[in-house]
Amino acid sequence: MSVKHSKPNLSQSQVVELVKRLFRLTPSEIRSLPSYDDQNFCVTAVEGGKYVLKIMNSEDSKNPTLFEVQTYAMSFLHQNGLPAQTALPTTSGQLMSLEEIDCGYGCQKYLVRLLTYLPGTTISKAPLTPQLLFETGKTAARMDKILQEMEHPHLSVLQREKFIWSLSNVPLLEAYINLFDGDPLHEVVKSVIHQYKTSVIPKRSDFRKCVNHGDFNDLNVLVQPDESDSHRISGILDFGDMNSGYYIHELAIAITYMMMEHPKPIEVGGPLLAGWESVLPLNDAERDCLYVLVLSRFCQSLVLARHAVTLHPENEEYLMISSRNGVHFLRQLWELGKEQVEKVWFQSAAQFSERK
Repeated sequence: MSVKHSKPNLSQSQVVELVKRLFRLTPSEIRSLPSYDDQNFCVTAVEGGKYVLKIMNSEDSKNPTLFEVQTYAMSFLHQNGLPAQTALPTTSGQLMSLEEIDCGYGCQKYLVRLLTYLPGTTISKAPLTPQLLFETGKTAARMDKILQEMEHPHLSVLQREKFIWSLSNVPLLEAYINLFDGDPLHEVVKSVIHQYKTSVIPKRSDFRKCVNHGDFNDLNVLVQPDESDSHRISGILDFGDMNSGYYIHELAIAITYMMMEHPKPIEVGGPLLAGWESVLPLNDAERDCLYVLVLSRFCQSLVLARHAVTLHPENEEYLMISSRNGVHFLRQLWELGKEQVEKVWFQSAAQFSERK
């Protein structure tokens, strides 16, 4: 079966049947939510309450242990005071169910979970003030610190050695670099991968290990207005990219995606870094590699979005959301160079911390 047909495509009536049978809830409203390669619905129940139904693609559904750990991690963060979703048990008491469903290309097995609904809008729709960026960095660091304390008998499944979205696996992008043939970005992407190999890999033994959320981006962080006319973080979504990594990876990912939402992207790094370091100050190796890791995440986003569009051309608009802005920002960061970008980020972070 091709990966192309692994994404679920349930009809509204199939969703209603699923929710009734597995959770004894009657949907009064079902709204489709965007997803990279799964299928998500916002479900309002007649009995009261709002939920998110997540139907995993059939490829990922072959690894239920990974989703068991992810679901546990969400619950662990929730118990420790961070706004993560929790899963509702099915009628048989399970937190997920493997369902055989025909979406139009034969019966396939999909993992199904019903999660609590978190209020708020994505941070992509909020003005990214320095204070909100500080809170974003602080929340990301707190999250990784809590995840590092988590215990579970199957934590080893997070050692995802060939996981293409892990910042430990940037050289795997070389297999897709032909997608940029004839594109001026081809040389930039090649050069970033080379820098990663020569300047990040040798220093990795000095990075501090942790469990990464792995996708702390502008669509996976929810915010709500607070009393002082700014915003506070009200939700952390989508733990599908969780992996064993390093603290510095989470910071690089957060900076990358928040840059894509800011009118002056270079200004994102300072306050976000200050927030991060209020919880977890960087060591010298982490500090030295941050610039190349941010460039590397931009490259992952651009290369893998292009690859995904070849598999799912019908989903191009959603798949290319980050990628379109990313082209411009990657080039801008690249042309400014390490020294200039670090000067802006680190000086601004120091000034922000002094004002706190």
